[in-house]
Amino acid sequence: MAKKQFKAESKKLMDLMINSIYTNKEIFLRELISNASDAIDKLHYKSLTDDSVKVNKKDFEIRIALDKEMRTITISDNGVGMNQEELENNLGTIAKSGSSLFKEENAPKKNIDIIGQFGVGFYSAFMVADKIEVLSKAIGEKEAYKWESSGIDGYTVNKCEKEDVGTVIILTLKEDTEDVEYSEFLEEYKIENLIKKYSDYITYPIKMNVTHRELKEGSEDEYEDIVEEKTLNDMVPLWKRNKSKIKEEDYNTFYSDKFFDYEAPLTKIHTSAEGLVSYHSLLFIPSHAPYDYYTKTYEKGLQLYSNGVLIMEKCKELLPDYFSFVKGIVDSPDLSLNISREILQQDKSLKTIAKSIETKITKELETMMEENREEYEKFFKAFGSQIKYGIYDQYGINKDKLKDLLIFDTNEYKKVSLKEYVDNKVEKQDSIYYICGETVDKIDLLPQVESFKDKGYMILYCTDYMDEFVLQTLGAYQEMKLVNISKENIDLSDEEDKKKIEEKNEKEKELLKVMEEALPDVLSVRFTNRLKSHPVCLVSSGDVTIEMEKVINAMPTDEEVKANKVLEINASHEIVKKLESLYKENQDALRNYSKILYAQARLIEGLPIENPTELANLICDELV
Repeated sequence: MAKKQFKAESKKLMDLMINSIYTNKEIFLRELISNASDAIDKLHYKSLTDDSVKVNKKDFEIRIALDKEMRTITISDNGVGMNQEELENNLGTIAKSGSSLFKEENAPKKNIDIIGQFGVGFYSAFMVADKIEVLSKAIGEKEAYKWESSGIDGYTVNKCEKEDVGTVIILTLKEDTEDVEYSEFLEEYKIENLIKKYSDYITYPIKMNVTHRELKEGSEDEYEDIVEEKTLNDMVPLWKRNKSKIKEEDYNTFYSDKFFDYEAPLTKIHTSAEGLVSYHSLLFIPSHAPYDYYTKTYEKGLQLYSNGVLIMEKCKELLPDYFSFVKGIVDSPDLSLNISREILQQDKSLKTIAKSIETKITKELETMMEENREEYEKFFKAFGSQIKYGIYDQYGINKDKLKDLLIFDTNEYKKVSLKEYVDNKVEKQDSIYYICGETVDKIDLLPQVESFKDKGYMILYCTDYMDEFVLQTLGAYQEMKLVNISKENIDLSDEEDKKKIEEKNEKEKELLKVMEEALPDVLSVRFTNRLKSHPVCLVSSGDVTIEMEKVINAMPTDEEVKANKVLEINASHEIVKKLESLYKENQDALRNYSKILYAQARLIEGLPIENPTELANLICDELV
C-alpha cells in the first residue's frame, strides 16, 4: 500500500507532539504501557457485555522484549486489537483517541477506567524511535494489519500475519548521539526501573525475560546466563488494598522503598473518598526532616496517579507550604489532565482533593498530640518551624487552621499547647503570658519571670526566633490576650501598689532624668514593682521588642531595627538608696552608676556591650 500522510493540519503538528509536548523522553514507555492496558480493559469490558466474547481474565498480560542487536523494543498485549479502519483512524490521525471514543460510547452503561484520552501518547515513541511498527488483530476479525511509520513523512497500513488477537508495537531506536544515549532503553535494568516508576500499578502483569548470571553446576569459576520470565509490576497498589490486611511493616517498607528514607515514618494516613471527586491517598509524616528540607532546593509535593499510572512525581498543588513535609501518593480517576498527561490543569477536582487532604493531615496531627505526645513532640521538633511559618505567612491568613498545633516550653519544664495553657490557667487570669530568649535555662533566669512564677502563672518560654512573630500574629487565643512580659506596663501589682509606684516615679523624676541623660540609648528610666530579687531589667516599648531586635539584626540582610528600651529599677532593692544618695551628693557618679546598671541589664538580655573598656573602667572606679 502506498504511503499515506497523517491527517493533521501540518507536519509541524507532529513535530510539536514529538519535541514539545513531552519534556521527558522516558515517558514513551508509560504511554505505550497505558495504551496496552486500555486495550485489555476494552476486551474485558466486551466480554462482560457480549456473550460471544469469551476470555479468561487471568490470561491478560503485557509483554516487553528487548533486542540489542536489532535495537528494538517490542511491547505486546492480548487486548481488543485494532482492525484496518481503527489503525487508520487511531494512528493515522494525530490527537484522535480510540480510548476516549470507547469511553464516550460506553460510559452511560458502566463506569470504565480507561487511562488514555487524547490519542497523542503513542507518538511520544518517536522521541526515541526512528521507526514504529504496529501489528494488530482485532477481536472478531480474520485479518491482521501492520501500521508502519518513520515519523513525519507518513505511514503505511498493510495486511500481515498474526494469529492471536491483540497488538504488538515494535520500536526501532534511534542511534546514540552526544546528547542522548538511546541505547540505555535496551538495558533490562532501565526498563525495570521505568515500569516501577510509572506503571507499577497497571492492573495487568507486565512481563519481560530477564537475564542473570549463575555459577554452572559443579563449577567454581564458570558462569552461565540464565533467562527467566519476570513480572515487573506490583499491579495492585498498597493504597487500594484492604486496610485490615495490611501490616504496619508493609506500610513502612512501602514508605522506605518509595521515598528513600532509612527511618520509619511517625504515622500514616490511609484514606479513600468517593463522591463528586473520588480518590485514594496514602500519606506519611516522616520522623525527621530530610537534609535539604529547610533549603531553597527542597521541592514539596505528593506523587499523583491517575488509575495507577504516575502522572506527576511531585504535585505541589496538593499540599500547602506548611504541610510540605508530608510524603505520599494520591490516585484519582477524576482529574483533568492536559494533553501530555505531564502537567495538571487547575481544576476544581484538584482543589477539592487538596482541601480534603489538608483537613485529614490536620486531624491526624491533632490526634497524635492528644494520644501520643512523645511522638508529637518529636514531630514538632522536626517540623514545628514550618507550622509556625504557616501561621504568620500571608499576614496570618491560615492562623486559625494551625494555632492548635503549636506547642511551647514553659516555666514548668513541660511543653504545652495554647489550649492546654488555657485549660490550666490560674483563676481569673485573663492573659496568656510569654517571654522570648535563647534557651529555657537562660529565660528562667531573667528578672521579669520572678513575679509571675511567684503568683503561680504558667509562662510560655519561646526559644525559637519565630515564636514572637507567631504569637504577635495570633494576638489572642480563646479571647485571652497573648502578652509578652518583657514589654513595658506589664504589672501584676494591685491597684494600691500601682498607685505607690506612680507616686515614687513622680517624686524621683529629677533623679530619673539625670539617669536618662546618661543613657541616650534608652527611651526612659523608671522604678517598677515587677522585680523581686533583681535590681534592674530592660523592657521594650512599642511593637519591636528586644528579642526581635536581636533576631532581625542577626539576619544576613541590610535591614536593621532598634527596640525602644526602658530601664526599670526594682523599687524595693537596696540599689535605690545608693541612687538617691548619689543624686544628692555626686551626680557625675550617678551618671556612671547608671551606665553600669544599664550594661548589667543589657548583659542579662543577651545584648552586646558597645564599649566594654569604658564599662571595665567604671566598675574599677567603683571598687577603689
